[in-house]
Amino acid sequence: MNALISVSDKSGIVEFAQALHALGVRLISTGGTAKLLADHGLPVTEVAQLTDFPEMLDGRVKTLHPKVHGGLLARRDLPQHMAALKRHGIATIDLLVVNLYPFEATVASPGCTLEDAIENIDIGGPAMVRSGAKNWKDVAVVTDASQYEPVLSELKAGGLSETTRFALAVAAFNRISNYDAAISDYLSGFGQDGSRSLFPGQANGRFVKLQDLRYGENPHQQAAFYRDLHPAPGSLVSAKQLHGKELSYNNIADADAAWECVKSFSEPACVIVKHANPCGVALAADPLQAYTRAFQTDPTSAFGGIIAFNRTLDAVAAQAVSRQFVEVLMAPDFTPEALEVFKSKVNVRILQIAMPAWYGKAGSAQRSDWDNGRNAIDLKRVGSGLLMQTADNRELTLGELRVVSKLQPSAQQLQDLLFAWKVAKYVKSNAIVFCRDGMTVGVGAGQMSRLDSARNAGIKAQHANLSLAGTAVASDAFFPFRDGLDVVVDAGATCVIQPGGSMRDPEVIAAADERGVAMVFTGVRHFRH
Repeated sequence: MNALISVSDKSGIVEFAQALHALGVRLISTGGTAKLLADHGLPVTEVAQLTDFPEMLDGRVKTLHPKVHGGLLARRDLPQHMAALKRHGIATIDLLVVNLYPFEATVASPGCTLEDAIENIDIGGPAMVRSGAKNWKDVAVVTDASQYEPVLSELKAGGLSETTRFALAVAAFNRISNYDAAISDYLSGFGQDGSRSLFPGQANGRFVKLQDLRYGENPHQQAAFYRDLHPAPGSLVSAKQLHGKELSYNNIADADAAWECVKSFSEPACVIVKHANPCGVALAADPLQAYTRAFQTDPTSAFGGIIAFNRTLDAVAAQAVSRQFVEVLMAPDFTPEALEVFKSKVNVRILQIAMPAWYGKAGSAQRSDWDNGRNAIDLKRVGSGLLMQTADNRELTLGELRVVSKLQPSAQQLQDLLFAWKVAKYVKSNAIVFCRDGMTVGVGAGQMSRLDSARNAGIKAQHANLSLAGTAVASDAFFPFRDGLDVVVDAGATCVIQPGGSMRDPEVIAAADERGVAMVFTGVRHFRH
Protein backbone atom coordinates (compact mmCIF):
# COMPACT_ATOMS: atom_id res chain seq x y z
CA MET A 1 0.00 0.00 0.00
CA ASN A 2 1.35 3.41 -1.00
CA ALA A 3 0.47 6.65 0.82
CA LEU A 4 1.25 10.12 -0.53
CA ILE A 5 1.46 12.73 2.20
CA SER A 6 1.59 16.46 1.46
CA VAL A 7 0.36 18.74 4.22
CA SER A 8 0.58 22.45 5.00
CA ASP A 9 -0.64 22.02 8.59
CA LYS A 10 1.66 19.36 10.01
CA SER A 11 -0.17 18.87 13.31
CA GLY A 12 -0.23 15.16 14.13
CA ILE A 13 1.26 14.11 10.81
CA VAL A 14 4.41 12.53 12.24
CA GLU A 15 2.43 10.26 14.56
CA PHE A 16 0.04 9.37 11.74
CA ALA A 17 2.91 8.54 9.39
CA GLN A 18 4.63 6.46 12.07
CA ALA A 19 1.45 4.42 12.51
CA LEU A 20 1.14 3.95 8.74
CA HIS A 21 4.77 2.81 8.55
CA ALA A 22 4.13 0.32 11.34
CA LEU A 23 1.33 -1.13 9.21
CA GLY A 24 3.74 -1.63 6.31
CA VAL A 25 2.57 1.35 4.27
CA ARG A 26 5.14 2.91 1.90
CA LEU A 27 5.43 6.66 2.49
CA ILE A 28 5.74 9.17 -0.36
CA SER A 29 5.91 12.87 0.41
CA THR A 30 6.79 16.37 -0.78
CA GLY A 31 9.27 19.05 0.26
CA GLY A 32 8.92 20.14 3.87
CA THR A 33 6.69 17.23 4.82
CA ALA A 34 9.21 14.71 3.47
CA LYS A 35 12.00 16.40 5.43
CA LEU A 36 9.95 16.37 8.63
CA LEU A 37 9.20 12.66 8.30
CA ALA A 38 12.82 11.84 7.47
CA ASP A 39 14.00 13.86 10.46
CA HIS A 40 11.89 11.54 12.61
CA GLY A 41 13.59 8.49 11.20
CA LEU A 42 10.85 7.44 8.79
CA PRO A 43 11.77 5.97 5.38
CA VAL A 44 10.16 8.31 2.87
CA THR A 45 10.32 8.60 -0.92
CA GLU A 46 10.27 12.19 -2.15
CA VAL A 47 7.84 12.97 -4.96
CA ALA A 48 10.72 14.28 -7.07
CA GLN A 49 12.26 10.81 -6.77
CA LEU A 50 8.97 9.20 -7.75
CA THR A 51 8.40 11.41 -10.78
CA ASP A 52 12.08 11.71 -11.75
CA PHE A 53 11.37 15.42 -12.12
CA PRO A 54 12.48 18.12 -9.69
CA GLU A 55 10.19 20.50 -7.84
CA MET A 56 10.33 23.85 -9.62
CA LEU A 57 9.09 27.43 -9.62
CA ASP A 58 9.57 27.83 -5.86
CA GLY A 59 7.49 24.73 -5.19
CA ARG A 60 4.57 25.78 -7.38
CA VAL A 61 5.07 22.64 -9.48
CA LYS A 62 5.82 19.39 -7.70
CA THR A 63 2.87 16.97 -7.83
CA LEU A 64 1.40 17.97 -11.21
CA HIS A 65 2.76 14.86 -12.93
CA PRO A 66 1.30 11.69 -14.56
CA LYS A 67 3.12 9.49 -12.05
CA VAL A 68 1.13 11.16 -9.29
CA HIS A 69 -2.24 11.58 -10.98
CA GLY A 70 -2.00 8.31 -12.89
CA GLY A 71 -1.40 6.52 -9.58
CA LEU A 72 -4.44 8.24 -8.08
CA LEU A 73 -6.86 7.99 -11.00
CA ALA A 74 -6.24 4.49 -12.30
CA ARG A 75 -9.19 2.17 -11.70
CA ARG A 76 -7.98 -1.12 -10.30
CA ASP A 77 -10.93 -3.00 -11.81
CA LEU A 78 -10.09 -1.98 -15.39
CA PRO A 79 -7.32 -4.12 -16.96
CA GLN A 80 -6.52 -1.41 -19.53
CA HIS A 81 -5.86 1.10 -16.73
CA MET A 82 -3.56 -1.28 -14.89
CA ALA A 83 -1.77 -2.17 -18.11
CA ALA A 84 -1.19 1.52 -18.82
CA LEU A 85 0.34 1.98 -15.38
CA LYS A 86 2.64 -0.99 -15.93
CA ARG A 87 3.68 0.27 -19.37
CA HIS A 88 4.70 3.65 -17.96
CA GLY A 89 6.18 2.43 -14.70
CA ILE A 90 3.54 4.11 -12.51
CA ALA A 91 2.72 2.76 -9.06
CA THR A 92 -0.77 3.05 -7.59
CA ILE A 93 -1.36 5.49 -4.75
CA ASP A 94 -3.88 4.02 -2.32
CA LEU A 95 -3.98 6.65 0.44
CA LEU A 96 -3.72 10.40 -0.10
CA VAL A 97 -3.16 12.71 2.87
CA VAL A 98 -3.43 16.39 1.94
CA ASN A 99 -4.35 19.62 3.65
CA LEU A 100 -4.18 22.84 1.72
CA TYR A 101 -2.28 26.11 1.91
CA PRO A 102 -3.96 28.28 4.59
CA PHE A 103 -5.76 30.66 2.22
CA GLU A 104 -8.69 31.38 4.58
CA ALA A 105 -6.40 32.12 7.54
CA THR A 106 -4.17 34.29 5.36
CA VAL A 107 -6.94 36.55 4.07
CA ALA A 108 -8.45 36.78 7.56
CA SER A 109 -5.26 38.48 8.78
CA PRO A 110 -5.65 42.29 8.96
CA GLY A 111 -2.39 42.95 7.10
CA CYS A 112 -3.04 40.56 4.23
CA THR A 113 -2.15 41.87 0.78
CA LEU A 114 -3.36 40.62 -2.58
CA GLU A 115 0.11 39.15 -3.15
CA ASP A 116 -0.08 37.24 0.15
CA ALA A 117 -3.46 35.85 -0.85
CA ILE A 118 -2.30 34.76 -4.31
CA GLU A 119 0.73 32.93 -2.94
CA ASN A 120 -1.54 30.99 -0.58
CA ILE A 121 -3.74 29.62 -3.35
CA ASP A 122 -2.97 25.91 -3.48
CA ILE A 123 -2.87 24.31 -6.94
CA GLY A 124 -1.32 20.89 -6.62
CA GLY A 125 -3.17 19.98 -3.41
CA PRO A 126 -6.71 20.48 -4.75
CA ALA A 127 -5.76 18.75 -8.01
CA MET A 128 -4.60 15.65 -6.12
CA VAL A 129 -7.61 15.70 -3.82
CA ARG A 130 -9.95 15.80 -6.81
CA SER A 131 -8.14 12.92 -8.50
CA GLY A 132 -8.11 10.75 -5.40
CA ALA A 133 -11.70 11.54 -4.39
CA LYS A 134 -12.98 10.84 -7.91
CA ASN A 135 -11.42 7.38 -7.63
CA TRP A 136 -12.76 6.83 -4.09
CA LYS A 137 -13.43 3.12 -4.58
CA ASP A 138 -9.68 2.57 -4.83
CA VAL A 139 -8.19 5.60 -3.05
CA ALA A 140 -8.84 6.93 0.44
CA VAL A 141 -8.43 10.71 0.71
CA VAL A 142 -7.70 12.26 4.10
CA THR A 143 -8.05 16.06 4.18
CA ASP A 144 -8.22 16.87 7.91
CA ALA A 145 -6.25 15.84 10.99
CA SER A 146 -9.50 14.85 12.73
CA GLN A 147 -9.71 11.94 10.28
CA TYR A 148 -6.31 10.43 11.21
CA GLU A 149 -7.46 8.40 14.20
CA PRO A 150 -10.61 6.82 12.70
CA VAL A 151 -8.73 5.97 9.48
CA LEU A 152 -5.95 4.29 11.47
CA SER A 153 -8.46 2.35 13.54
CA GLU A 154 -10.07 0.89 10.42
CA LEU A 155 -6.73 0.13 8.77
CA LYS A 156 -5.62 -1.75 11.89
CA ALA A 157 -8.90 -3.67 11.87
CA GLY A 158 -8.29 -4.94 8.35
CA GLY A 159 -8.81 -2.09 5.89
CA LEU A 160 -11.03 0.83 5.02
CA SER A 161 -14.62 0.03 4.11
CA GLU A 162 -16.23 1.33 0.95
CA THR A 163 -18.58 3.38 3.15
CA THR A 164 -15.63 5.09 4.83
CA ARG A 165 -13.84 5.78 1.55
CA PHE A 166 -16.98 7.35 0.11
CA ALA A 167 -17.48 9.49 3.23
CA LEU A 168 -13.85 10.64 2.98
CA ALA A 169 -14.40 11.52 -0.69
CA VAL A 170 -17.48 13.59 0.13
CA ALA A 171 -15.55 15.42 2.86
CA ALA A 172 -12.73 15.99 0.37
CA PHE A 173 -14.98 17.52 -2.27
CA ASN A 174 -16.66 19.65 0.41
CA ARG A 175 -13.25 20.94 1.47
CA ILE A 176 -12.32 21.81 -2.12
CA SER A 177 -15.68 23.52 -2.62
CA ASN A 178 -15.21 25.65 0.50
CA TYR A 179 -11.62 26.44 -0.44
CA ASP A 180 -12.50 27.54 -3.97
CA ALA A 181 -15.47 29.54 -2.68
CA ALA A 182 -13.23 31.38 -0.21
CA ILE A 183 -10.86 32.29 -3.04
CA SER A 184 -13.75 33.44 -5.23
CA ASP A 185 -15.27 35.52 -2.42
CA TYR A 186 -11.97 37.22 -1.69
CA LEU A 187 -10.78 37.90 -5.23
CA SER A 188 -14.16 38.96 -6.63
CA GLY A 189 -14.38 41.56 -3.87
CA PHE A 190 -11.71 43.64 -5.62
CA GLY A 191 -12.81 46.52 -7.83
CA GLN A 192 -10.98 47.73 -10.93
CA ASP A 193 -9.29 50.41 -8.83
CA GLY A 194 -7.93 47.80 -6.42
CA SER A 195 -10.35 48.66 -3.61
CA ARG A 196 -12.23 45.87 -1.85
CA SER A 197 -16.00 45.71 -1.48
CA LEU A 198 -17.81 44.17 1.47
CA PHE A 199 -20.02 42.43 -1.08
CA PRO A 200 -18.09 40.27 -3.59
CA GLY A 201 -18.88 40.08 -7.28
CA GLN A 202 -20.01 36.51 -6.67
CA ALA A 203 -21.42 35.29 -3.37
CA ASN A 204 -20.63 31.70 -2.43
CA GLY A 205 -22.66 30.69 0.61
CA ARG A 206 -21.10 27.87 2.64
CA PHE A 207 -23.29 26.11 5.17
CA VAL A 208 -23.16 22.76 6.95
CA LYS A 209 -26.33 20.78 7.58
CA LEU A 210 -27.03 20.17 11.24
CA GLN A 211 -30.22 18.18 10.84
CA ASP A 212 -33.28 17.45 8.75
CA LEU A 213 -36.49 18.81 10.24
CA ARG A 214 -39.89 17.12 10.35
CA TYR A 215 -41.28 19.87 8.10
CA GLY A 216 -41.02 23.59 7.45
CA GLU A 217 -43.29 26.45 8.46
CA ASN A 218 -46.19 24.22 7.46
CA PRO A 219 -46.51 20.41 7.30
CA HIS A 220 -46.55 20.37 3.46
CA GLN A 221 -43.08 22.00 3.36
CA GLN A 222 -39.79 20.15 3.74
CA ALA A 223 -36.96 21.71 5.75
CA ALA A 224 -33.46 21.32 7.16
CA PHE A 225 -31.30 23.33 9.58
CA TYR A 226 -27.83 24.53 8.52
CA ARG A 227 -25.08 26.49 10.22
CA ASP A 228 -22.36 28.77 8.89
CA LEU A 229 -19.11 27.03 8.05
CA HIS A 230 -17.51 29.15 10.79
CA PRO A 231 -20.31 30.04 13.24
CA ALA A 232 -20.06 33.03 15.55
CA PRO A 233 -19.55 32.28 19.26
CA GLY A 234 -22.67 32.33 21.39
CA SER A 235 -25.00 31.86 18.40
CA LEU A 236 -28.06 29.63 18.28
CA VAL A 237 -26.37 27.00 16.09
CA SER A 238 -23.97 26.28 18.95
CA ALA A 239 -26.87 25.28 21.21
CA LYS A 240 -26.77 21.98 23.05
CA GLN A 241 -30.20 20.47 23.52
CA LEU A 242 -30.44 19.15 27.07
CA HIS A 243 -34.06 18.03 27.11
CA GLY A 244 -37.28 17.74 25.14
CA LYS A 245 -38.52 16.69 21.76
CA GLU A 246 -37.08 17.60 18.37
CA LEU A 247 -36.94 21.27 17.41
CA SER A 248 -39.23 22.40 14.60
CA TYR A 249 -38.54 24.95 11.86
CA ASN A 250 -40.69 27.55 13.63
CA ASN A 251 -39.09 26.73 17.00
CA ILE A 252 -35.66 27.50 15.56
CA ALA A 253 -36.76 30.74 13.88
CA ASP A 254 -38.47 32.04 17.03
CA ALA A 255 -35.64 30.82 19.27
CA ASP A 256 -33.18 32.84 17.21
CA ALA A 257 -35.32 35.97 17.61
CA ALA A 258 -35.49 35.48 21.38
CA TRP A 259 -31.80 34.66 21.76
CA GLU A 260 -30.58 37.60 19.67
CA CYS A 261 -32.74 39.94 21.72
CA VAL A 262 -31.80 38.64 25.18
CA LYS A 263 -28.07 38.56 24.54
CA SER A 264 -28.15 42.23 23.52
CA PHE A 265 -28.57 43.10 27.22
CA SER A 266 -25.65 42.97 29.64
CA GLU A 267 -27.99 43.11 32.67
CA PRO A 268 -29.94 39.98 33.74
CA ALA A 269 -32.82 39.76 31.25
CA CYS A 270 -35.67 37.56 30.09
CA VAL A 271 -37.25 37.69 26.62
CA ILE A 272 -40.45 35.90 25.63
CA VAL A 273 -41.11 35.57 21.89
CA LYS A 274 -44.23 34.49 20.04
CA HIS A 275 -44.36 34.25 16.25
CA ALA A 276 -40.97 35.99 15.85
CA ASN A 277 -41.92 39.03 17.97
CA PRO A 278 -40.96 39.78 21.57
CA CYS A 279 -44.19 39.83 23.57
CA GLY A 280 -42.42 40.46 26.89
CA VAL A 281 -38.95 41.73 27.78
CA ALA A 282 -37.66 42.71 31.20
CA LEU A 283 -34.52 43.41 33.18
CA ALA A 284 -34.19 42.51 36.86
CA ALA A 285 -31.77 41.51 39.57
CA ASP A 286 -32.22 37.78 38.87
CA PRO A 287 -33.87 35.40 36.36
CA LEU A 288 -37.02 34.88 38.44
CA GLN A 289 -37.80 38.58 38.66
CA ALA A 290 -36.90 39.11 35.00
CA TYR A 291 -39.23 36.30 33.94
CA THR A 292 -42.08 37.47 36.19
CA ARG A 293 -41.91 40.98 34.74
CA ALA A 294 -41.57 39.81 31.13
CA PHE A 295 -44.51 37.43 31.49
CA GLN A 296 -46.63 40.20 32.99
CA THR A 297 -46.44 42.20 29.74
CA ASP A 298 -48.64 39.80 27.75
CA PRO A 299 -49.56 36.55 29.51
CA THR A 300 -51.92 35.54 26.69
CA SER A 301 -49.28 35.69 23.97
CA ALA A 302 -46.66 34.12 26.24
CA PHE A 303 -48.66 30.86 26.16
CA GLY A 304 -46.68 28.44 23.98
CA GLY A 305 -43.88 30.97 23.59
CA ILE A 306 -40.11 30.82 23.39
CA ILE A 307 -38.29 32.00 26.53
CA ALA A 308 -34.66 33.12 26.68
CA PHE A 309 -32.51 34.13 29.65
CA ASN A 310 -29.01 35.60 29.55
CA ARG A 311 -28.05 34.19 32.95
CA THR A 312 -27.88 30.68 34.43
CA LEU A 313 -31.40 29.47 35.15
CA ASP A 314 -31.90 28.35 38.74
CA ALA A 315 -34.60 26.20 40.32
CA VAL A 316 -36.86 29.02 41.53
CA ALA A 317 -37.02 30.60 38.07
CA ALA A 318 -37.51 27.15 36.51
CA GLN A 319 -40.45 26.51 38.82
CA ALA A 320 -42.10 29.75 37.70
CA VAL A 321 -41.53 28.99 34.01
CA SER A 322 -42.82 25.42 34.40
CA ARG A 323 -46.26 26.71 35.40
CA GLN A 324 -46.93 27.86 31.83
CA PHE A 325 -46.84 26.08 28.47
CA VAL A 326 -43.46 26.82 26.88
CA GLU A 327 -42.11 25.47 23.59
CA VAL A 328 -38.41 26.30 23.97
CA LEU A 329 -36.37 27.44 26.97
CA MET A 330 -32.87 28.87 26.49
CA ALA A 331 -30.09 30.02 28.79
CA PRO A 332 -26.29 30.03 28.96
CA ASP A 333 -26.56 27.32 31.63
CA PHE A 334 -28.97 25.52 33.94
CA THR A 335 -28.48 24.34 37.49
CA PRO A 336 -29.09 20.59 38.04
CA GLU A 337 -32.10 21.53 40.18
CA ALA A 338 -33.55 23.64 37.34
CA LEU A 339 -33.25 20.73 34.91
CA GLU A 340 -34.91 18.44 37.44
CA VAL A 341 -37.99 20.71 37.40
CA PHE A 342 -38.56 19.90 33.72
CA LYS A 343 -37.77 16.20 33.93
CA SER A 344 -41.42 15.21 33.60
CA LYS A 345 -42.19 17.82 30.91
CA VAL A 346 -40.99 15.84 27.91
CA ASN A 347 -42.19 18.35 25.32
CA VAL A 348 -40.21 21.33 26.62
CA ARG A 349 -37.10 21.82 24.50
CA ILE A 350 -34.23 23.05 26.68
CA LEU A 351 -31.24 24.61 24.94
CA GLN A 352 -27.96 25.54 26.57
CA ILE A 353 -26.00 28.15 24.60
CA ALA A 354 -22.60 28.91 26.09
CA MET A 355 -21.72 32.59 25.99
CA PRO A 356 -18.19 33.80 25.21
CA ALA A 357 -16.03 34.70 28.23
CA TRP A 358 -16.22 38.43 27.50
CA TYR A 359 -20.06 38.54 27.57
CA GLY A 360 -21.42 41.15 29.96
CA LYS A 361 -17.99 42.58 30.75
CA ALA A 362 -17.17 46.25 30.45
CA GLY A 363 -15.97 47.27 27.01
CA SER A 364 -17.45 44.28 25.20
CA ALA A 365 -19.68 46.58 23.16
CA GLN A 366 -16.56 47.87 21.45
CA ARG A 367 -15.65 44.42 20.15
CA SER A 368 -16.22 43.45 16.53
CA ASP A 369 -19.55 42.06 15.37
CA TRP A 370 -17.95 38.65 14.89
CA ASP A 371 -16.54 38.66 18.42
CA ASN A 372 -19.91 39.73 19.74
CA GLY A 373 -21.45 36.57 18.34
CA ARG A 374 -23.60 38.30 15.75
CA ASN A 375 -24.05 37.77 12.05
CA ALA A 376 -21.96 40.23 10.07
CA ILE A 377 -24.14 39.80 6.96
CA ASP A 378 -27.86 39.09 6.65
CA LEU A 379 -29.35 37.21 3.71
CA LYS A 380 -32.89 37.03 2.38
CA ARG A 381 -34.13 34.97 -0.53
CA VAL A 382 -36.31 36.55 -3.21
CA GLY A 383 -37.52 34.96 -6.44
CA SER A 384 -34.39 33.49 -8.09
CA GLY A 385 -32.26 35.96 -6.17
CA LEU A 386 -30.70 36.95 -2.91
CA LEU A 387 -30.69 40.17 -0.92
CA MET A 388 -27.53 40.72 1.09
CA GLN A 389 -26.90 43.43 3.67
CA THR A 390 -24.73 44.14 6.67
CA ALA A 391 -26.59 43.00 9.77
CA ASP A 392 -28.39 45.57 11.93
CA ASN A 393 -25.77 45.53 14.69
CA ARG A 394 -25.92 49.26 15.38
CA GLU A 395 -25.83 49.97 19.13
CA LEU A 396 -27.00 53.31 20.46
CA THR A 397 -25.37 55.12 23.36
CA LEU A 398 -26.78 57.77 25.64
CA GLY A 399 -24.48 60.39 24.17
CA GLU A 400 -25.92 59.89 20.68
CA LEU A 401 -29.46 60.83 21.66
CA ARG A 402 -30.60 64.27 20.47
CA VAL A 403 -33.30 65.91 22.56
CA VAL A 404 -35.58 67.82 20.18
CA SER A 405 -38.40 68.77 22.57
CA LYS A 406 -38.49 71.68 24.99
CA LEU A 407 -38.97 69.25 27.86
CA GLN A 408 -35.78 67.47 28.83
CA PRO A 409 -36.10 63.76 29.70
CA SER A 410 -35.09 62.73 33.22
CA ALA A 411 -32.22 60.30 33.85
CA GLN A 412 -34.73 57.48 34.47
CA GLN A 413 -36.63 58.34 31.31
CA LEU A 414 -33.41 58.21 29.28
CA GLN A 415 -32.71 54.70 30.60
CA ASP A 416 -36.26 53.61 29.75
CA LEU A 417 -35.99 55.13 26.30
CA LEU A 418 -32.78 53.23 25.58
CA PHE A 419 -34.37 50.01 26.85
CA ALA A 420 -37.46 50.55 24.69
CA TRP A 421 -35.27 51.33 21.69
CA LYS A 422 -33.28 48.14 22.14
CA VAL A 423 -36.47 46.04 22.29
CA ALA A 424 -38.01 47.80 19.26
CA LYS A 425 -35.03 46.67 17.19
CA TYR A 426 -36.26 43.06 17.54
CA VAL A 427 -39.96 43.75 16.93
CA LYS A 428 -41.32 43.40 13.40
CA SER A 429 -41.96 46.74 11.69
CA ASN A 430 -44.05 48.75 12.13
CA ALA A 431 -43.01 48.56 15.78
CA ILE A 432 -44.25 50.53 18.76
CA VAL A 433 -42.96 49.55 22.22
CA PHE A 434 -44.14 50.99 25.57
CA CYS A 435 -41.73 50.45 28.49
CA ARG A 436 -41.32 51.46 32.10
CA ASP A 437 -38.58 50.66 34.63
CA GLY A 438 -36.78 48.14 32.42
CA MET A 439 -39.93 46.25 31.43
CA THR A 440 -42.17 46.18 28.37
CA VAL A 441 -45.79 47.08 29.14
CA GLY A 442 -47.19 47.13 25.60
CA VAL A 443 -45.80 45.84 22.30
CA GLY A 444 -47.39 46.60 18.93
CA ALA A 445 -45.83 44.69 16.03
CA GLY A 446 -46.02 44.09 12.32
CA GLN A 447 -48.93 46.31 11.33
CA MET A 448 -49.14 48.05 7.99
CA SER A 449 -49.93 51.31 9.84
CA ARG A 450 -47.85 52.70 12.67
CA LEU A 451 -51.09 53.98 14.17
CA ASP A 452 -52.46 50.43 14.34
CA SER A 453 -49.25 49.20 15.99
CA ALA A 454 -49.60 51.92 18.61
CA ARG A 455 -53.26 51.06 19.21
CA ASN A 456 -52.46 47.34 19.41
CA ALA A 457 -49.79 48.00 22.02
CA GLY A 458 -52.39 49.83 24.09
CA ILE A 459 -54.87 46.96 23.72
CA LYS A 460 -52.20 44.48 24.82
CA ALA A 461 -51.52 46.55 27.94
CA GLN A 462 -55.24 46.72 28.76
CA HIS A 463 -55.59 42.93 28.44
CA ALA A 464 -52.65 42.50 30.84
CA ASN A 465 -54.16 45.06 33.26
CA LEU A 466 -51.09 47.26 32.89
CA SER A 467 -51.18 51.04 32.94
CA LEU A 468 -49.34 52.94 30.23
CA ALA A 469 -49.19 56.07 32.37
CA GLY A 470 -45.66 57.44 32.58
CA THR A 471 -44.24 55.09 29.96
CA ALA A 472 -41.43 55.57 27.49
CA VAL A 473 -42.27 54.73 23.87
CA ALA A 474 -39.99 53.63 21.05
CA SER A 475 -40.94 53.75 17.39
CA ASP A 476 -38.62 51.82 15.06
CA ALA A 477 -39.03 54.47 12.34
CA PHE A 478 -40.09 58.10 12.28
CA PHE A 479 -43.64 59.33 12.85
CA PRO A 480 -44.73 60.58 9.42
CA PHE A 481 -47.54 62.61 11.00
CA ARG A 482 -48.36 63.85 14.51
CA ASP A 483 -51.31 61.42 14.80
CA GLY A 484 -49.03 58.53 15.84
CA LEU A 485 -47.54 60.65 18.60
CA ASP A 486 -51.00 61.69 19.78
CA VAL A 487 -52.08 58.05 20.07
CA VAL A 488 -49.15 57.08 22.31
CA VAL A 489 -49.45 60.23 24.45
CA ASP A 490 -53.20 59.67 24.82
CA ALA A 491 -52.35 56.17 26.05
CA GLY A 492 -50.09 57.60 28.77
CA ALA A 493 -46.59 57.98 27.33
CA THR A 494 -44.50 60.83 28.74
CA CYS A 495 -41.39 60.45 26.57
CA VAL A 496 -40.71 59.16 23.07
CA ILE A 497 -37.68 57.90 21.17
CA GLN A 498 -37.74 57.77 17.38
CA PRO A 499 -35.27 58.10 14.51
CA GLY A 500 -36.48 61.41 13.12
CA GLY A 501 -35.90 62.26 9.48
CA SER A 502 -39.46 62.91 8.33
CA MET A 503 -40.28 65.99 6.28
CA ARG A 504 -42.86 66.68 8.99
CA ASP A 505 -40.44 66.46 11.90
CA PRO A 506 -41.11 70.10 12.90
CA GLU A 507 -44.85 69.31 13.09
CA VAL A 508 -44.23 66.22 15.25
CA ILE A 509 -41.79 68.10 17.53
CA ALA A 510 -44.33 70.91 17.92
CA ALA A 511 -46.94 68.29 18.87
CA ALA A 512 -44.59 66.88 21.52
CA ASP A 513 -44.14 70.35 22.98
CA GLU A 514 -47.88 70.98 22.83
CA ARG A 515 -48.58 67.71 24.67
CA GLY A 516 -45.81 68.28 27.22
CA VAL A 517 -43.74 65.19 26.49
CA ALA A 518 -40.02 64.73 25.99
CA MET A 519 -38.82 63.52 22.60
CA VAL A 520 -35.40 62.34 21.48
CA PHE A 521 -34.13 61.50 18.00
CA THR A 522 -31.68 58.68 17.33
CA GLY A 523 -30.81 59.33 13.69
CA VAL A 524 -31.04 55.54 13.25
CA ARG A 525 -34.01 53.40 12.31
CA HIS A 526 -34.62 49.68 12.87
CA PHE A 527 -36.93 48.28 10.20
CA ARG A 528 -37.26 44.53 10.69
CA HIS A 529 -39.14 42.89 7.83
